[in-house]
Amino acid sequence: MLDTTQYVLGALSGLLVGFTLGLVGGGGSILAVPLMVYLVGVASPHVAIGTSALAVAVNAATGLASHARAGTVKWRCGLMYASAGILGALAGSTAGKSFDGHKLLFLFAIVMIVVGIVMLRGRKDKGIECAECTRENAPKVLGYGLGTGIFSGFFGIGGGFLIVPGLVASTRMPIINAVGTSLIAVTAFGLTTAANYAWSGLIDWPLAGVFIAGGIVGGFGGTALAGRLSGKGMLTTVFAGLIFVVAAYMLWQSASALMWPK
Repeated sequence: MLDTTQYVLGALSGLLVGFTLGLVGGGGSILAVPLMVYLVGVASPHVAIGTSALAVAVNAATGLASHARAGTVKWRCGLMYASAGILGALAGSTAGKSFDGHKLLFLFAIVMIVVGIVMLRGRKDKGIECAECTRENAPKVLGYGLGTGIFSGFFGIGGGFLIVPGLVASTRMPIINAVGTSLIAVTAFGLTTAANYAWSGLIDWPLAGVFIAGGIVGGFGGTALAGRLSGKGMLTTVFAGLIFVVAAYMLWQSASALMWPK
């Protein structure tokens, strides 16, 4: 049973995760699990994963609602992308179980760095404001969705940081639309994981509640800031910068574990 201080820390952690999801559409799982384990002090990593998956899914849905009110969500694209991504995640997670976890994180960090570089190189491309998912680009959207799902399931982390670049690449929509639309897939992936963990009794429901409450507040702030940064053309740079920071941390953690195993 957690104490009052841990619940307060859980709410503050949710605030940070919700803000990040609203701002860039990614980073929820990458931030939530370490915060649950190292800051809040959840003893079981499995409970931390299950609880964070539920919290991230609900916070992503809240951010999605905020982006929808702002008119930045392409619903057809998001639903197509999420549907293909769920299938890919099932296949990827099955394959990923047979690989060493630390090697997976190391490889995923390399992938993230490549994604960040590609995003920075294209930061001056404002995208096509009226971009939609049509019969012509549907195969590309579904293909990117499937590939993102495979990567997300295989590496077990970081779906949002792959979904946004995937949406931009497959539709050429502006990044503010990709951020809002990506939250459809983040919500779907999170709920799928949370349902699986809840079935096994691996969710701390009170902690999930305070985490979600903090995330709702943070999500409104992140969405508002995303709109302002997008108008100034800075959102892509911020997104790529966050990718590099998280990738560097993952490289350090995974390299340390590989070089000095416990």
